[in-house]
Amino acid sequence: MTKEIIEKTKKTAALYFKDVTGDKPFELWKSFDKDLAKDLSLFITGQMYAREKIPHKTRQLITVASLTVLARRDELRLHIQAALNVGCTPSEIAETIFQTFVYGGMPAANGALETLKSVLEEKGLWPIRE
Repeated sequence: MTKEIIEKTKKTAALYFKDVTGDKPFELWKSFDKDLAKDLSLFITGQMYAREKIPHKTRQLITVASLTVLARRDELRLHIQAALNVGCTPSEIAETIFQTFVYGGMPAANGALETLKSVLEEKGLWPIRE
């Protein structure tokens, strides 16, 4: 493990997850296995999320789309907040969710839109004013 990866992990985690409400996966992992939690965090946040092949906004919109289709609403809540943190607008997130209904179905898209609305309400961004 290099100092560089540790620094990338800290930087990326601060960018994505600052002011995120709700349970964070890292805390869950850590409650079961502290060493494994650290390894997972260094890989996911310090190596995968920190890659610069695509912009952070694009990466988070892809994540929102994937979690929508998989109907993983708890994890989706976290990544909607991360998407907002990296500069995605509520309208961009909503459009990403709308684009998934063809592949994931309307129930998954509707659930994701409910999650988006809830996050926007919590952050004082509802109704969307763009």
